[in-house]
Amino acid sequence: MKQEVTVDLNNPALYINRELGLLEFNWRVLQQALDTNVPLLERLNYLCISSTNLDEFFEVRVAGLIQQIEIGDPYLEADQITAQECLKLINQRAHELVEEQYKILNEVLLPELEQEAIQILPRSQWTDEHNKWLKKYFREEILPILSPMGLDSAHPFPRLLNKSLNFIVSLVGKDAFGRDRGYAILQAPRALPRVIQLPEDVCNEGEYKFVFLSSIIHAFAEDLFFGMKVKGCYQFRVTRNSDLAIDTEETSDLLATIADELTLRNYGDEVRLEIAHNCPEDMVEFLRNECAMESDNVYLVNGPVNLSRIQAVSSLVDRPDLKFKPFSQGRPAGLSTDTDIFAALRKQDMLLHHPYQSFTPIIELLKQAATDTSVLAIKQTLYRTGAKSPIVDALVSAAQAGKEVTVVIELRARFDEEANVALAARLQEAGAHVVYGIVGYKTHAKMMLVLRRENGKLRRYAHLGTGNYHRSTSRIYTDYGLLTSDKQIGEDVNNLFIQLTSLGKIPQMHKLLHAPFTLHEGLLNKIAREIEHAEAGKPAHIIVKVNALVEQEIIQAFYRASMAGVKVDLIVRGICCLKPGVKGLSENIKVRSIIGRFLEHTRVFFFENDGSPEVWAGSADLMKRNLLRRVETCFPIESKKLRERIIDDLNVYLSDNTQAWLLNEDGRYTRTTRPDNEDVISAQTTLLELMAKTY
Repeated sequence: MKQEVTVDLNNPALYINRELGLLEFNWRVLQQALDTNVPLLERLNYLCISSTNLDEFFEVRVAGLIQQIEIGDPYLEADQITAQECLKLINQRAHELVEEQYKILNEVLLPELEQEAIQILPRSQWTDEHNKWLKKYFREEILPILSPMGLDSAHPFPRLLNKSLNFIVSLVGKDAFGRDRGYAILQAPRALPRVIQLPEDVCNEGEYKFVFLSSIIHAFAEDLFFGMKVKGCYQFRVTRNSDLAIDTEETSDLLATIADELTLRNYGDEVRLEIAHNCPEDMVEFLRNECAMESDNVYLVNGPVNLSRIQAVSSLVDRPDLKFKPFSQGRPAGLSTDTDIFAALRKQDMLLHHPYQSFTPIIELLKQAATDTSVLAIKQTLYRTGAKSPIVDALVSAAQAGKEVTVVIELRARFDEEANVALAARLQEAGAHVVYGIVGYKTHAKMMLVLRRENGKLRRYAHLGTGNYHRSTSRIYTDYGLLTSDKQIGEDVNNLFIQLTSLGKIPQMHKLLHAPFTLHEGLLNKIAREIEHAEAGKPAHIIVKVNALVEQEIIQAFYRASMAGVKVDLIVRGICCLKPGVKGLSENIKVRSIIGRFLEHTRVFFFENDGSPEVWAGSADLMKRNLLRRVETCFPIESKKLRERIIDDLNVYLSDNTQAWLLNEDGRYTRTTRPDNEDVISAQTTLLELMAKTY
C-alpha cells in the first residue's frame, strides 16, 4: 500500500550546507596526510592537495558568496542559510582547517621526513657552508629578478597578483634620496622555485636538504635596501576572485571575450589574506586595511603561505619506498595494441575503467580513424584535455588527412580556459570545425563519434565517458568509458552533436538521457519506479556513485524512496547535502565517501528494478547546474557482462573498510573501522589487482 508522506521535505533542517560539505571533503583529503598506511611523500602530497583545494574554494565559492551579498542576490540553497551566515560558518571551519594543516606539517610530516634524511631547513639550522652557498644563490639567481617597491605617495600599495608570494618589509633609515622609508613590498616572481634543493657538496651522502625561497629572501633582504636596516620581513599572500565574469548573451565573440577576461583573472577582488604568524600586529593591520579585508578573512600561518608549493619536494626526492608503488594498467580482452578496433566493436561493446585500465584504446581508436580511408568524419567534445594531448594530435592528423572533423570545445572549463583557447586555435588552423557549444549552457558531455563507410553504408562508432579526454588525469581519476557500435546509441550521439552545432530543436533520443532536457526527469522517474516496487513488496535497491549530491528534487526523491522502504546506497566523493539516518526520513539511506590514491570520478546509477537491473553511467553529477544548466549525457550499460561488472565494482566500494568515510546526520564524517575478524578491503587496491590483468 502506498505510504503517505507526512514529512515536510522542504524543511531546511533536512539539508546539509553545500559549502560546508565541500570543506568537509577537503578535511577528509587532509586526513590522508595522517594515515601511516600511506607512503610518507604521498602524505605530504595530500597536505598540498588540501591547500590547493582550499585555494580554489576561496577563489570560486567564497568569492561567489561575497558577490551575492554585494548585489543583494539571495542564497537559494536547500538549507536556506543566508550568504552572510554561510560566510561566518565557512570562516570558522576554514580557520580550523588551516590551523590543522600547519600543525600536521610542523608537528608530524617535517619530523617524519627528517627521520628519513629529508629536511626543509629553517634559517636557525643553516651551517656556515649552507649560508655561503645560499648567499651566492641569492645574489646570482634571485636578487637580479626582484623589484622591491618602497611605499610612499608616488608608490602606493601595489595591486598584487592572485596567490603570488609577497613580503612586507619594515625599514629603518633613509634611502639614497634622503627619504624615510617605513614599509616596502616585494613580490617574488612566479618563475622562481619556492623550494630550493641544496647541492650534494653541502649535504651528507643520502641526505636531501631543502630551503624555502621565503627563508632565503628573509635572510638576505638587506641586500635589496642599500644603506638601510631591515627591521622585519614577513611573507603574505592575497587570494582573489578568479571566476570569469562573462555575459554569454551579450558577447558576439566568446573566444575573444574569454581571452580578454583571462588577462584580468589575476586581479579580481580580494577574498582572503594569509600572513606569516610572527608578523607584528601593526603590520597585519596595515596589510588588512590595504587589502580591504575583514578580520575573519585574515589567516596567520606558521609556515609557507602557499603549502601547495611543497609538493615539489616529492618530485625532487628519489625515494620510491616513500611513494606509491607503480602499477600496470590493463586492457580489455580482445583489444590488444594491434587490434582492429572497429572490427572488435562490431562484435561487442567494450568498457574501460580508468585508471585501472589504460586510456590508450581511446587514443588508438582516433589514430586508426585518422588514417582509415573508410572513415569520413569524426566528432568530439573537449572539456579538459591537457596542453600536450595525443587526442588533439589525432584530431589534427585527421583534419589534415581530409576527414570532416568537428570539435565542440568548452571554453569556459574553469581554470582551463586559457588552454582551451589555444586548443581551439590549433584545431582551426588544421582545418577542423570548432564550435563552442550552447550560449548559457556549458558543454560537459564526454562523447566521441566516428562515422565510417562499410559495405556502402555509414556505420557509427561511439565513445561515451564519465571523465575528460585527458591522458594524464586518466591515471589518477577513476572513470568509465563505453566503446560501442550500437546503432541507436550512435544515432543519439550524432543527434546531440547536430544540436550542439546547428542550434536545432531537442533531438528525440532512442536510448540516451541528456541534460538539460531528459536527464533530471529520467532519474526522478527511475527512483519513483523503485518506490513503486518497494510499495508492492518487490525488490528495490538504488546505488548511486557521484562526485556531488546537491540538487533538491533528487534528494527529496531519495528521501521518499527511503520512507517507502527502498534501500539506498550513495557513494558520494565530495559534497552531499542529504542527511542520512534520520529517523522516519532517511533510515534506509547510507552515504559513504572513498578517499584514496585515485580521485573517485565515476558517475554511475544502479536500479534494482524488480530483478531486471539497470545500470547507467554519465558525465553529470547530481547538482542543479549539471542537470539543468549544462549539456550532459547519461548512457545505459546494456551488455549483461559489462553491467554485472559495474555492479561488482559498486559492491566492492560498498564493502571498503579502509578508505571509506561514513556521513553522519550532523554533516561530519567518520572513517570506517574494520572489526578484527574482517579482511582488509580497499576498493581501489582490489580493482588495481583485478584490472592489472586483461579483463
